[in-house]
Amino acid sequence: MFRKVLIANRGEIAVRVIRACRELGVATVAAYSTADRDALHVRLADEQICIGPPPPEQSYLNMPALISAAQARSCDAIHPGYGFLSENGDFAEACQRSGLVFIGPRVRNVKLMGDKARARRFMRRAGVPVLPGSSSSVRTLDEGRQIAREIGYPVLVKATGGGGGRGLRVVHEPAELEAAIEASRGEGQAAFGQARIYIEKYVERARHIEIQIIADQSRNAVQLGERECSLQRRYQKVLEESPSVALDRRLRARMGRSALRVAAAIGYTNVGTVEFLLDPQGGYYFIEMNTRVQVEHGVTEMLTGVDVVKEGIRAAAGLALSVRQRDVVPVGHAIECRINAEDPFTMRPSPGTVRALRLPGGPGIRVDSALQAGGVVPPYYDSLVAKLLAHGRDRTEAIARMRRALAELQIEGIVTNVALHQAILEDDDFLAGRIHTRYLEGWNARRALEPARAS
Repeated sequence: MFRKVLIANRGEIAVRVIRACRELGVATVAAYSTADRDALHVRLADEQICIGPPPPEQSYLNMPALISAAQARSCDAIHPGYGFLSENGDFAEACQRSGLVFIGPRVRNVKLMGDKARARRFMRRAGVPVLPGSSSSVRTLDEGRQIAREIGYPVLVKATGGGGGRGLRVVHEPAELEAAIEASRGEGQAAFGQARIYIEKYVERARHIEIQIIADQSRNAVQLGERECSLQRRYQKVLEESPSVALDRRLRARMGRSALRVAAAIGYTNVGTVEFLLDPQGGYYFIEMNTRVQVEHGVTEMLTGVDVVKEGIRAAAGLALSVRQRDVVPVGHAIECRINAEDPFTMRPSPGTVRALRLPGGPGIRVDSALQAGGVVPPYYDSLVAKLLAHGRDRTEAIARMRRALAELQIEGIVTNVALHQAILEDDDFLAGRIHTRYLEGWNARRALEPARAS
């Protein structure tokens, strides 16, 4: 096991990793920007080191600064969390060259799955269902037009190195294609440092289903079941739950086997998530693989009792999985609400100082957060400030507990999207499980939120 780990991240995931390391007896070093000097992860870590000013490219995206910080504090590994450099193959390789263990999969896994077009080709050869689309990056507009004609509109233009909902554009007719390609290229360059794009068939009223896997360096792998992630706004996940009401026992087993086939095909190690689109007819298709811990990993942890973060650290240290497939028996139902510092109507970020904070509790409730009363939510980073999770014996109880927890949650000084979650949990279609990835876009959210706002 590692002796000391640098946490190359911030916010709730940095806190989560520090807690996992402490349980494993591993010392931690919090890397922080000057904006996060008084942040909770800095206070909880055994050691602290400043890596630069607030802008991410000068701190949490600054590879030389992070590696130098780890070496200066005699760390033997770096945990990237999620976001920032967590799926950056060059960073994983730089860690390796510097004698540091990158707590994640092998470099070749990160680089292969980070190139979405290449990953699609690989999965097709491995016998995993893949949507029709380009077999490589689309270089010209004419090439894009030809591919779109062949597979038929609507199509989805995607940044090759994409993730987190960035670099995606739905195109319904030929006249929209050029602008969509340029927009995706621009977002891809800004967010991932590359402007390459590919095109695939767009599935109307699809569900977003992902399968959590963990694997060790001896190629032992298990899948921990699915998460339903269809409630999204601007391709950003809002609420996740498990199990999905759209899957029966047979389909669940098939998708789980496909996820393990993905892991086996690339010799995957560590924590990862295989993402699928599920069409209304029950067909499912590989979208991508996230080679890191997911924001919503807590949903799986509550159902299975498996500590996903600790398993990832153990795997990176060369230890065997502590769980076998027959030991994975999900119990009950779990829901996660992403609490963001943003206006629930416009999604405009709301940085500021937290004047008062009251976190909910009680049976089946978990809160993952780095918020503190008197703490500052800076304007430089993602707006996620807390993950509120509820577990129940069934979906009805989990929803009831989440409603109670949202009513108890008090965050003063910043605007949050709590009212959006309260409205979703009262929505008849959500309660009946009639959702898809574009559901919230067609939902009259403002009307649904008015009662919550008035109260």
